[in-house]
Order: sequence, then C-alpha cells, then structure tokens
Amino acid sequence: MSDSSTAPQEQPTESELNAVVAALEAVRGRMSAAVAKRAEKAASSASVSTSASDEHGRVAGEADAVRLVAVSKTKPNALLQAAYGAGQRHFGENYVQELVAKASGLPRDIQWHFIGHLQSNKASHVAAIPNLFVVETVDSVKLATALEKACAKQTRDSPLRVFVQVNTSGETSKSGSNAAEAIAVARHIVNECPHLRLCGLMTIGQPGRQCSEASPNPDFLLLNEIRQQTAESLSLRAADLELSFGMSDDFEHAISMGSTNIRVGSTIFGSRSYPAVHPE
Repeated sequence: MSDSSTAPQEQPTESELNAVVAALEAVRGRMSAAVAKRAEKAASSASVSTSASDEHGRVAGEADAVRLVAVSKTKPNALLQAAYGAGQRHFGENYVQELVAKASGLPRDIQWHFIGHLQSNKASHVAAIPNLFVVETVDSVKLATALEKACAKQTRDSPLRVFVQVNTSGETSKSGSNAAEAIAVARHIVNECPHLRLCGLMTIGQPGRQCSEASPNPDFLLLNEIRQQTAESLSLRAADLELSFGMSDDFEHAISMGSTNIRVGSTIFGSRSYPAVHPE
C-alpha cells in the first residue's frame, strides 16, 4: 500500500478541537433523546399488544442501547484525539490504508469500525489490527471467506465481529448484497467461519430521502424485514442481530426505526476534503 495517507497532517486550531467536542456532545444529546422516545414508544406498544414485535419488526423489550460510531475518514488524528478525550471510543474508517495508519498512531483502546468497501485481497490488512471492533461491510461469501482465512492466521482474542452489508436501495453505485444473498452470506459466516462472529446487518440507503414517523425510510424498513428473515433462517431471535443504519442527516429517524449502530461523521468533524484520487 502507498504511504501517502501517513504524510504530515495540518494541525487543527484550538477552536476546531473545541468544536469537535461540542458537536460530539450535541450529537449525544440528540441521540439520547431519540433513544428515550423509542423506549417510550416500545413500552406503549407492549402495553396494548401481546405481540413480540412492533410494526418495524423490532422485538419489544430489546436493549435500548445505541452505539455511536464517529466516522473520521480524511480527518487528522488530533481531531480524533479530541473526541477520544471527550469519551468517544468507537470510530469508523472507510479506507484500509487510513485505518491502518490511524490504528497504529492512536490509543489502543479505540474500537475501530471498518465501514468502506473491502477488497478480498486487503482482508489481511484489517484482520491484523488488534483493536478492530467490527467490519461492517461484508457483502459476499468470497469476502467472508477471505476474512476468515486472514483472522485464522492472527492471534485475536475473540472472533472478529462482522455485519452483512445489504444494498437496500438497489443503487448500482453502492456495494452490498441483495436480500437473498445477505441471508446466504450470513449463513456462511455462522456455519463456515469460526473466526468470525455475525453481529447483524448494515445498510447505507439512498441519500436525500424525506422521511418521518408517518412516512418511514423504505431502506430502513427493508433492512428490518431482512433481519427478520435472516434470524428465522438461522433460528435466532431478530433482537440477536444488530442493525447498522443512520448517518448525520437521519440518525434520529434511524434510531426510531430500530438502529443499534449509527455512523455520524460530518456532524461531528465537519465537512471532509477528499484527494482527487484516493491511493486505494
């Protein structure tokens, strides 16, 4: 891999560092309010129905916890360190090279999420990161097998967590499996990959959707449905599988629809500057 991502980074100003901390706290506040609203709705739903599931396929009484992943792609380590100092531990990266560089230069108790497209020939690079928390973008049996082989060669403390990525919007520009493929990939991970642990499903969804409680996001609805189908195929409860969806523009709506893992970047770190051609 090219070493261009490890070039000296322009140091942010004190005001920029403070802005990250303030933005992070604001997101946490909005997130807590959305989780509380979801819990109230679930309690109300449970009180009027003996059904185990609500209209979005979520299981009544499931854990209210939602994980905040601070998406830090293209951002200098100093900004991540500011968020870390404010208690943030889960960070997400899209590019293998950038993840490898940041993981080696930042505290080892950070829990890294790989959330970009992963080529099978790069599986060994991410598997070698000891504090890699999860790969959220496993979209094929081929990639799952590559990660399984790579993890088998490492001395990880526990199986590597993975999410199966689903292309719920059908956009050709996005990676991810369709519904039938997602179930097959999940089954392969559970049955054939002892060094991997299936944690749930992930989607990006189509940007710019205007959604509300009365008009829920169809991508999020579909992922809930696929989770139910996947759980039934594997003889699991739907609540045993996490859902990763929701970003800066829609994470509160995502929480209302059952997301347990939201990925927030620009709202915390500001807009991004991308190189003309990324080295990967």
